[in-house]
Amino acid sequence: MARSKLRIALWLLLGLLLVVAIGVFAFYVASQRVPEFYARALEADPEVQREGSDEMLQQATALAGDVQRPGEWQAMFTEEQINGWLAVDLPQNHPDALPPALRDPRVAITPEGISMGCRFRYGRFESVVSLELEPYLPEPNVLAVRVAGARAGVVPMPLSDILDKITQAAARLDFPVRWKQAEGDPVAEITIPSPPREHGTLVRIETLRLGDGEIYLAGTTERRPPED
Repeated sequence: MARSKLRIALWLLLGLLLVVAIGVFAFYVASQRVPEFYARALEADPEVQREGSDEMLQQATALAGDVQRPGEWQAMFTEEQINGWLAVDLPQNHPDALPPALRDPRVAITPEGISMGCRFRYGRFESVVSLELEPYLPEPNVLAVRVAGARAGVVPMPLSDILDKITQAAARLDFPVRWKQAEGDPVAEITIPSPPREHGTLVRIETLRLGDGEIYLAGTTERRPPED
């Protein structure tokens, strides 16, 4: 009787270990899946990436000049330009902008939102981490970013660490951020301040629109009233 019980216990233990092993293997395989948008972005021609990076810098410089002058302004950034900048200028001129565990960020833009992915490495574990983001402007100069999901490969990830990183990044830029909920998803509302008083202008970001592979921004710049 004792031997029979011991044999049953051993079989149950082996079965449990097998289930755990299968679960760990399935998790590892799922975590190694590369999102289609990310794989496609990594295949871009290096020359196209350099051209996109240059165009992104030119657009950003032009926008920085436009918002300093009173009047209406607008700008459009394409997915190709953004990914070119992420592939070329970011690692060359801003190598410390990302934590050491993250590299090769890329984005995909649709009218519904922005998919953002990057390689993540922790010890011997490596995967592609991706976020589904929905940015919009609930009011001028307030950028809301709904975090609709986070994954390692195709495995859902907890959002707590990611939300902390968003808060820390906004704090480094001195942008106030507050968190809300939208149908169970966290939403970061980041207030974008106007230029310092000595600049003599008030900048209002009034439009943020997503299209197929592009982001459109528009707003106005006004002279700051003397009594303000």
